[in-house]
Amino acid sequence: MNTFLILLPLILTMLFSLVTVPVLVWMERRVAALIQDRLGPNRCNVNGIRLGGLVQSVADMMKLVFKEEFLPTHIKNKFYHLVAPSIAFMSAFLTFMVIPYADNVIIGGHTYHMQALPIDLGVLWFLAFAGLGVYGIILGGWASHNKYAMIGSMRATAQVIGYEVAMGLSLVSILISYGTISLNEMVSYQTQNFFYLPAWGIVIQPVATIIFIVTAFAETNRAPFDAAEGESEIVAGYHTEYGAMKFGLYFVAEYIAMAASGALIVTMFLGGYQLPYLSTVDLINNFELILWIIIIFAIITSLVFIRWIKTHNVLVMSGLDETKIYTSLIIVFTIFTIIVMSYYALGYGGSNEVGVMILQFVVFTVKLFLLHFVFVWVRWTLPRFRYDQTQKLGWNILLPISLINIVFTAIIVVGVNYGN
Repeated sequence: MNTFLILLPLILTMLFSLVTVPVLVWMERRVAALIQDRLGPNRCNVNGIRLGGLVQSVADMMKLVFKEEFLPTHIKNKFYHLVAPSIAFMSAFLTFMVIPYADNVIIGGHTYHMQALPIDLGVLWFLAFAGLGVYGIILGGWASHNKYAMIGSMRATAQVIGYEVAMGLSLVSILISYGTISLNEMVSYQTQNFFYLPAWGIVIQPVATIIFIVTAFAETNRAPFDAAEGESEIVAGYHTEYGAMKFGLYFVAEYIAMAASGALIVTMFLGGYQLPYLSTVDLINNFELILWIIIIFAIITSLVFIRWIKTHNVLVMSGLDETKIYTSLIIVFTIFTIIVMSYYALGYGGSNEVGVMILQFVVFTVKLFLLHFVFVWVRWTLPRFRYDQTQKLGWNILLPISLINIVFTAIIVVGVNYGN
Protein backbone atom coordinates (compact mmCIF):
# COMPACT_ATOMS: atom_id res chain seq x y z
CA MET A 1 0.00 0.00 0.00
CA ASN A 2 2.81 2.42 0.88
CA THR A 3 4.67 1.70 -2.36
CA PHE A 4 1.48 2.09 -4.37
CA LEU A 5 0.72 5.51 -2.85
CA ILE A 6 4.28 6.62 -3.63
CA LEU A 7 3.99 5.48 -7.27
CA LEU A 8 0.38 6.67 -7.71
CA PRO A 9 1.27 10.27 -8.73
CA LEU A 10 3.65 8.93 -11.39
CA ILE A 11 0.93 6.61 -12.69
CA LEU A 12 -1.57 9.48 -12.81
CA THR A 13 0.96 11.65 -14.64
CA MET A 14 1.28 8.96 -17.31
CA LEU A 15 -2.51 8.64 -17.55
CA PHE A 16 -3.23 12.37 -17.77
CA SER A 17 -0.42 13.07 -20.24
CA LEU A 18 0.01 10.04 -22.52
CA VAL A 19 -3.04 7.79 -22.20
CA THR A 20 -5.51 10.67 -22.56
CA VAL A 21 -4.11 11.74 -25.96
CA PRO A 22 -6.38 9.35 -27.95
CA VAL A 23 -9.29 10.55 -25.80
CA LEU A 24 -8.44 14.20 -26.58
CA VAL A 25 -8.21 13.41 -30.30
CA TRP A 26 -11.60 11.71 -30.05
CA MET A 27 -13.01 14.73 -28.18
CA GLU A 28 -11.58 17.05 -30.85
CA ARG A 29 -13.41 15.15 -33.58
CA ARG A 30 -16.69 14.72 -31.73
CA VAL A 31 -16.89 18.38 -30.67
CA ALA A 32 -15.97 19.46 -34.20
CA ALA A 33 -18.76 17.26 -35.54
CA LEU A 34 -21.19 18.70 -32.98
CA ILE A 35 -20.32 22.29 -33.92
CA GLN A 36 -20.45 21.54 -37.66
CA ASP A 37 -23.72 19.58 -37.34
CA ARG A 38 -22.40 16.22 -38.53
CA LEU A 39 -21.84 12.77 -37.01
CA GLY A 40 -18.08 12.53 -36.65
CA PRO A 41 -16.13 9.22 -36.49
CA ASN A 42 -18.61 6.33 -36.22
CA ARG A 43 -17.45 3.58 -38.61
CA CYS A 44 -14.12 2.26 -37.33
CA ASN A 45 -14.85 -0.74 -35.09
CA VAL A 46 -13.55 -3.97 -33.60
CA ASN A 47 -16.17 -6.68 -34.20
CA GLY A 48 -18.93 -4.08 -34.08
CA ILE A 49 -17.62 -2.22 -31.00
CA ARG A 50 -16.90 1.44 -31.84
CA LEU A 51 -16.60 3.00 -28.35
CA GLY A 52 -18.34 6.11 -29.63
CA GLY A 53 -15.61 6.65 -32.25
CA LEU A 54 -12.65 6.17 -29.90
CA VAL A 55 -11.46 3.17 -31.94
CA GLN A 56 -10.71 5.60 -34.79
CA SER A 57 -8.23 7.50 -32.60
CA VAL A 58 -6.49 4.28 -31.57
CA ALA A 59 -6.28 3.25 -35.25
CA ASP A 60 -4.66 6.58 -36.14
CA MET A 61 -2.07 6.16 -33.39
CA MET A 62 -1.26 2.65 -34.56
CA LYS A 63 -0.92 3.91 -38.13
CA LEU A 64 1.73 6.44 -37.06
CA VAL A 65 3.62 3.82 -35.04
CA PHE A 66 3.86 1.33 -37.93
CA LYS A 67 4.26 3.81 -40.78
CA GLU A 68 7.57 3.66 -42.65
CA GLU A 69 10.15 6.19 -41.48
CA PHE A 70 11.40 8.51 -44.20
CA LEU A 71 14.31 10.94 -44.04
CA PRO A 72 14.63 13.42 -46.94
CA THR A 73 18.06 13.33 -48.58
CA HIS A 74 18.46 17.13 -48.64
CA ILE A 75 18.59 17.31 -44.81
CA LYS A 76 22.19 17.92 -43.69
CA ASN A 77 21.83 17.95 -39.89
CA LYS A 78 20.17 14.59 -39.45
CA PHE A 79 20.85 14.34 -35.71
CA TYR A 80 19.08 17.61 -34.95
CA HIS A 81 16.27 16.69 -37.31
CA LEU A 82 15.70 13.45 -35.38
CA VAL A 83 16.08 14.85 -31.86
CA ALA A 84 13.82 17.92 -32.32
CA PRO A 85 10.47 16.09 -31.92
CA SER A 86 11.77 14.41 -28.75
CA ILE A 87 12.59 17.81 -27.21
CA ALA A 88 9.06 19.06 -27.88
CA PHE A 89 7.56 15.83 -26.53
CA MET A 90 9.65 15.61 -23.34
CA SER A 91 9.20 19.30 -22.51
CA ALA A 92 5.43 18.94 -22.73
CA PHE A 93 5.45 15.73 -20.69
CA LEU A 94 7.66 17.13 -17.90
CA THR A 95 5.35 20.11 -17.31
CA PHE A 96 2.85 17.63 -15.84
CA MET A 97 5.21 16.49 -13.07
CA VAL A 98 4.31 19.28 -10.60
CA ILE A 99 0.51 19.17 -10.91
CA PRO A 100 -1.20 18.13 -7.62
CA TYR A 101 -4.02 15.63 -8.29
CA ALA A 102 -5.27 15.51 -4.68
CA ASP A 103 -4.39 16.82 -1.24
CA ASN A 104 -1.57 15.22 0.75
CA VAL A 105 -2.72 11.94 2.31
CA ILE A 106 -1.69 11.03 5.87
CA ILE A 107 -1.89 7.28 6.58
CA GLY A 108 -0.17 5.61 9.52
CA GLY A 109 1.73 8.77 10.38
CA HIS A 110 3.25 9.01 6.90
CA THR A 111 2.45 11.84 4.47
CA TYR A 112 2.05 10.94 0.80
CA HIS A 113 2.20 13.73 -1.76
CA MET A 114 -0.13 13.45 -4.74
CA GLN A 115 2.39 15.16 -7.01
CA ALA A 116 4.87 13.28 -9.16
CA LEU A 117 7.46 15.93 -8.22
CA PRO A 118 6.41 17.47 -4.87
CA ILE A 119 8.26 20.78 -4.94
CA ASP A 120 7.07 24.26 -3.99
CA LEU A 121 8.39 25.81 -7.21
CA GLY A 122 5.75 24.20 -9.40
CA VAL A 123 4.80 27.40 -11.24
CA LEU A 124 8.42 28.13 -12.16
CA TRP A 125 8.89 24.51 -13.27
CA PHE A 126 5.90 24.84 -15.61
CA LEU A 127 7.11 28.12 -17.10
CA ALA A 128 10.60 26.71 -17.62
CA PHE A 129 9.54 23.62 -19.55
CA ALA A 130 6.71 25.36 -21.39
CA GLY A 131 9.30 27.77 -22.77
CA LEU A 132 11.78 24.97 -23.45
CA GLY A 133 9.28 23.17 -25.70
CA VAL A 134 9.66 25.81 -28.41
CA TYR A 135 13.30 24.73 -28.87
CA GLY A 136 12.00 21.50 -30.39
CA ILE A 137 10.00 23.56 -32.88
CA ILE A 138 12.91 25.90 -33.66
CA LEU A 139 15.34 23.01 -34.12
CA GLY A 140 12.89 21.02 -36.24
CA GLY A 141 12.24 23.92 -38.57
CA TRP A 142 15.93 24.81 -38.93
CA ALA A 143 17.16 21.23 -39.38
CA SER A 144 14.48 20.50 -42.01
CA HIS A 145 16.32 22.78 -44.47
CA ASN A 146 12.97 23.89 -45.84
CA LYS A 147 11.80 27.50 -46.20
CA TYR A 148 8.25 26.73 -45.06
CA ALA A 149 9.48 24.85 -41.99
CA MET A 150 11.88 27.68 -41.20
CA ILE A 151 9.13 30.31 -41.44
CA GLY A 152 6.92 28.19 -39.17
CA SER A 153 9.64 27.83 -36.54
CA MET A 154 10.37 31.56 -36.62
CA ARG A 155 6.68 32.33 -36.14
CA ALA A 156 6.49 29.92 -33.20
CA THR A 157 9.59 31.47 -31.62
CA ALA A 158 8.32 35.03 -31.86
CA GLN A 159 4.89 33.97 -30.61
CA VAL A 160 6.26 32.16 -27.56
CA ILE A 161 8.53 35.08 -26.63
CA GLY A 162 5.67 37.56 -26.88
CA TYR A 163 3.13 35.52 -24.94
CA GLU A 164 5.57 34.12 -22.37
CA VAL A 165 6.04 37.64 -21.02
CA ALA A 166 2.30 38.24 -20.65
CA MET A 167 1.83 34.79 -19.11
CA GLY A 168 4.54 35.39 -16.52
CA LEU A 169 3.14 38.80 -15.60
CA SER A 170 -0.38 37.39 -15.22
CA LEU A 171 1.06 34.81 -12.82
CA VAL A 172 2.67 37.62 -10.78
CA SER A 173 -0.81 39.01 -10.05
CA ILE A 174 -2.15 35.65 -8.94
CA LEU A 175 0.94 34.96 -6.80
CA ILE A 176 0.49 38.30 -5.05
CA SER A 177 -3.14 37.38 -4.34
CA TYR A 178 -2.36 33.90 -3.01
CA GLY A 179 0.84 34.88 -1.21
CA THR A 180 2.54 31.62 -2.17
CA ILE A 181 4.11 29.84 -5.14
CA SER A 182 3.14 26.35 -3.93
CA LEU A 183 0.41 24.84 -6.09
CA ASN A 184 -0.98 22.81 -3.18
CA GLU A 185 -1.27 25.92 -1.01
CA MET A 186 -3.00 27.73 -3.87
CA VAL A 187 -5.64 25.00 -4.01
CA SER A 188 -6.09 25.19 -0.24
CA TYR A 189 -6.53 28.98 -0.48
CA GLN A 190 -9.35 28.51 -3.00
CA THR A 191 -11.50 26.61 -0.48
CA GLN A 192 -12.25 29.93 1.23
CA ASN A 193 -15.14 32.27 0.46
CA PHE A 194 -15.02 35.59 -1.39
CA PHE A 195 -18.26 37.54 -0.88
CA TYR A 196 -20.36 34.35 -0.87
CA LEU A 197 -18.50 33.01 -3.91
CA PRO A 198 -15.73 30.39 -3.81
CA ALA A 199 -12.35 32.14 -3.67
CA TRP A 200 -11.22 30.58 -6.94
CA GLY A 201 -8.61 32.36 -9.00
CA ILE A 202 -11.16 33.14 -11.70
CA VAL A 203 -13.22 35.03 -9.07
CA ILE A 204 -10.47 36.99 -7.30
CA GLN A 205 -8.34 37.53 -10.43
CA PRO A 206 -10.60 37.46 -13.52
CA VAL A 207 -8.24 39.60 -15.61
CA ALA A 208 -5.23 37.39 -14.86
CA THR A 209 -7.35 34.32 -15.62
CA ILE A 210 -8.33 35.56 -19.07
CA ILE A 211 -4.77 36.61 -19.90
CA PHE A 212 -3.33 33.28 -18.76
CA ILE A 213 -5.88 31.25 -20.73
CA VAL A 214 -5.24 33.27 -23.90
CA THR A 215 -1.48 32.94 -23.52
CA ALA A 216 -1.88 29.21 -22.85
CA PHE A 217 -3.55 28.87 -26.25
CA ALA A 218 -0.63 30.72 -27.84
CA GLU A 219 2.03 28.74 -25.93
CA THR A 220 0.58 25.43 -27.11
CA ASN A 221 0.12 26.68 -30.72
CA ARG A 222 -3.58 25.90 -30.54
CA ALA A 223 -6.02 27.63 -32.88
CA PRO A 224 -6.56 30.52 -33.33
CA PHE A 225 -2.82 30.92 -32.55
CA ASP A 226 -1.59 28.20 -34.94
CA ALA A 227 0.02 30.40 -37.60
CA ALA A 228 3.26 28.44 -37.00
CA GLU A 229 1.70 25.50 -38.88
CA GLY A 230 -0.69 27.42 -41.12
CA GLU A 231 -1.43 24.94 -43.90
CA SER A 232 -3.04 27.66 -46.06
CA GLU A 233 0.24 29.61 -46.17
CA ILE A 234 3.28 27.44 -45.35
CA VAL A 235 2.16 23.85 -46.09
CA ALA A 236 2.49 22.48 -42.54
CA GLY A 237 4.99 24.85 -40.96
CA TYR A 238 7.77 23.50 -38.80
CA HIS A 239 6.80 19.82 -39.25
CA THR A 240 6.53 19.90 -43.06
CA GLU A 241 9.43 17.44 -43.49
CA TYR A 242 8.32 15.08 -40.72
CA GLY A 243 6.32 11.88 -41.09
CA ALA A 244 5.50 8.64 -39.28
CA MET A 245 6.36 8.62 -35.56
CA LYS A 246 8.53 11.76 -35.76
CA PHE A 247 5.42 13.67 -36.77
CA GLY A 248 3.55 11.63 -34.16
CA LEU A 249 5.76 13.04 -31.41
CA TYR A 250 4.96 16.59 -32.47
CA PHE A 251 1.28 15.66 -32.69
CA VAL A 252 1.24 14.08 -29.22
CA ALA A 253 3.32 16.93 -27.75
CA GLU A 254 0.66 19.46 -28.78
CA TYR A 255 -2.07 17.55 -26.94
CA ILE A 256 0.10 16.92 -23.88
CA ALA A 257 0.96 20.63 -23.75
CA MET A 258 -2.75 21.43 -24.00
CA ALA A 259 -3.50 18.97 -21.19
CA ALA A 260 -0.70 20.37 -19.00
CA SER A 261 -1.85 23.96 -19.55
CA GLY A 262 -5.40 22.90 -18.73
CA ALA A 263 -4.22 21.15 -15.56
CA LEU A 264 -2.41 24.29 -14.38
CA ILE A 265 -5.44 26.47 -15.18
CA VAL A 266 -7.64 24.11 -13.15
CA THR A 267 -5.15 24.16 -10.26
CA MET A 268 -4.60 27.92 -10.11
CA PHE A 269 -7.92 29.38 -11.25
CA LEU A 270 -10.69 26.75 -10.91
CA GLY A 271 -10.19 25.38 -7.41
CA GLY A 272 -7.96 22.45 -8.37
CA TYR A 273 -9.07 19.13 -6.93
CA GLN A 274 -11.37 20.75 -4.33
CA LEU A 275 -15.13 21.14 -4.46
CA PRO A 276 -16.48 24.69 -3.95
CA TYR A 277 -16.63 25.79 -0.28
CA LEU A 278 -15.32 22.41 0.96
CA SER A 279 -11.80 21.82 2.27
CA THR A 280 -10.20 18.40 2.65
CA VAL A 281 -11.08 18.38 6.35
CA ASP A 282 -14.73 19.12 5.51
CA LEU A 283 -14.77 16.26 3.01
CA ILE A 284 -13.30 13.81 5.54
CA ASN A 285 -15.74 14.82 8.28
CA ASN A 286 -18.79 14.60 5.98
CA PHE A 287 -17.62 11.77 3.74
CA GLU A 288 -20.60 9.47 4.43
CA LEU A 289 -23.11 12.16 3.42
CA ILE A 290 -21.13 12.93 0.27
CA LEU A 291 -21.15 9.24 -0.66
CA TRP A 292 -24.95 9.05 -0.40
CA ILE A 293 -25.21 12.08 -2.70
CA ILE A 294 -22.83 10.41 -5.18
CA ILE A 295 -24.88 7.18 -5.05
CA ILE A 296 -28.07 9.05 -5.96
CA PHE A 297 -26.26 10.94 -8.71
CA ALA A 298 -24.77 7.68 -10.08
CA ILE A 299 -28.19 6.03 -10.31
CA ILE A 300 -29.78 9.00 -12.11
CA THR A 301 -26.81 9.39 -14.47
CA SER A 302 -26.80 5.69 -15.37
CA LEU A 303 -30.53 5.67 -16.19
CA VAL A 304 -30.20 8.81 -18.34
CA PHE A 305 -27.14 7.40 -20.15
CA ILE A 306 -28.82 4.05 -20.86
CA ARG A 307 -31.85 5.82 -22.30
CA TRP A 308 -29.61 8.08 -24.39
CA ILE A 309 -27.71 5.09 -25.83
CA LYS A 310 -30.90 3.25 -26.80
CA THR A 311 -32.24 6.39 -28.51
CA HIS A 312 -29.12 7.55 -30.39
CA ASN A 313 -27.01 4.43 -31.01
CA VAL A 314 -29.10 3.35 -34.03
CA LEU A 315 -26.37 2.51 -36.55
CA VAL A 316 -26.31 -1.27 -37.07
CA MET A 317 -22.84 -2.81 -37.50
CA SER A 318 -21.89 -6.40 -38.21
CA GLY A 319 -20.64 -8.19 -35.10
CA LEU A 320 -21.66 -7.80 -31.48
CA ASP A 321 -24.75 -5.88 -30.34
CA GLU A 322 -23.09 -2.69 -29.10
CA THR A 323 -26.15 -1.25 -27.35
CA LYS A 324 -26.77 -4.39 -25.27
CA ILE A 325 -23.10 -4.61 -24.27
CA TYR A 326 -22.97 -0.95 -23.17
CA THR A 327 -26.24 -1.26 -21.26
CA SER A 328 -25.06 -4.41 -19.46
CA LEU A 329 -21.69 -2.88 -18.55
CA ILE A 330 -23.30 0.30 -17.22
CA ILE A 331 -25.76 -1.67 -15.08
CA VAL A 332 -23.05 -3.97 -13.68
CA PHE A 333 -20.63 -1.10 -13.00
CA THR A 334 -23.35 1.02 -11.35
CA ILE A 335 -24.47 -1.83 -9.07
CA PHE A 336 -20.86 -2.60 -8.09
CA THR A 337 -20.15 1.09 -7.41
CA ILE A 338 -23.31 1.45 -5.31
CA ILE A 339 -22.41 -1.62 -3.23
CA VAL A 340 -18.86 -0.41 -2.57
CA MET A 341 -19.91 3.17 -1.76
CA SER A 342 -22.78 1.98 0.45
CA TYR A 343 -20.30 -0.16 2.40
CA TYR A 344 -18.21 2.93 3.11
CA ALA A 345 -21.23 5.22 3.61
CA LEU A 346 -22.56 2.94 6.37
CA GLY A 347 -19.27 3.33 8.25
CA TYR A 348 -17.73 -0.11 7.60
CA GLY A 349 -14.87 1.10 5.41
CA GLY A 350 -12.61 2.54 8.08
CA SER A 351 -10.46 5.57 7.18
CA ASN A 352 -11.99 8.22 4.94
CA GLU A 353 -8.68 9.69 3.74
CA VAL A 354 -8.32 7.29 0.80
CA GLY A 355 -11.95 7.80 -0.20
CA VAL A 356 -11.53 11.59 -0.17
CA MET A 357 -8.36 11.21 -2.24
CA ILE A 358 -10.27 9.22 -4.89
CA LEU A 359 -13.06 11.83 -4.85
CA GLN A 360 -10.52 14.60 -5.41
CA PHE A 361 -9.03 12.66 -8.33
CA VAL A 362 -12.50 12.53 -9.90
CA VAL A 363 -13.18 16.23 -9.28
CA PHE A 364 -9.84 17.20 -10.85
CA THR A 365 -10.50 14.96 -13.88
CA VAL A 366 -13.98 16.37 -14.48
CA LYS A 367 -12.74 19.96 -14.29
CA LEU A 368 -9.82 19.16 -16.59
CA PHE A 369 -11.96 17.59 -19.31
CA LEU A 370 -14.48 20.44 -19.13
CA LEU A 371 -11.57 22.78 -19.81
CA HIS A 372 -10.41 20.53 -22.68
CA PHE A 373 -13.88 20.97 -24.15
CA VAL A 374 -13.35 24.74 -24.04
CA PHE A 375 -9.99 24.36 -25.82
CA VAL A 376 -11.63 22.35 -28.61
CA TRP A 377 -14.67 24.64 -28.69
CA VAL A 378 -12.48 27.70 -29.27
CA ARG A 379 -10.53 25.94 -32.02
CA TRP A 380 -13.65 25.21 -34.05
CA THR A 381 -15.25 28.59 -33.40
CA LEU A 382 -12.59 31.25 -34.06
CA PRO A 383 -10.66 31.59 -37.35
CA ARG A 384 -6.88 31.62 -37.35
CA PHE A 385 -5.34 34.97 -36.50
CA ARG A 386 -2.91 36.52 -38.92
CA TYR A 387 0.69 36.61 -37.75
CA ASP A 388 0.66 40.40 -37.31
CA GLN A 389 -2.61 40.19 -35.35
CA THR A 390 -1.07 37.59 -33.05
CA GLN A 391 1.94 39.81 -32.31
CA LYS A 392 -0.23 42.90 -31.79
CA LEU A 393 -2.45 41.06 -29.31
CA GLY A 394 0.54 39.80 -27.31
CA TRP A 395 2.67 42.94 -27.17
CA ASN A 396 0.19 45.83 -27.52
CA ILE A 397 -2.79 44.50 -25.56
CA LEU A 398 -2.02 41.63 -23.17
CA LEU A 399 1.34 42.96 -21.94
CA PRO A 400 0.07 46.44 -20.86
CA ILE A 401 -3.05 44.94 -19.27
CA SER A 402 -0.87 42.49 -17.31
CA LEU A 403 1.29 45.32 -15.98
CA ILE A 404 -1.73 47.42 -14.99
CA ASN A 405 -3.31 44.38 -13.28
CA ILE A 406 -0.13 43.84 -11.22
CA VAL A 407 -0.22 47.47 -10.01
CA PHE A 408 -3.89 47.33 -9.02
CA THR A 409 -3.46 43.93 -7.35
CA ALA A 410 -0.47 45.14 -5.32
CA ILE A 411 -2.35 48.27 -4.21
CA ILE A 412 -5.40 46.27 -3.12
CA VAL A 413 -3.39 43.58 -1.31
CA VAL A 414 -1.24 46.14 0.52
CA GLY A 415 -4.33 48.17 1.42
CA VAL A 416 -6.17 45.15 2.81
CA ASN A 417 -3.14 44.03 4.83
CA TYR A 418 -2.61 47.57 6.15
CA GLY A 419 -6.27 47.80 7.16
CA ASN A 420 -6.06 44.48 9.00
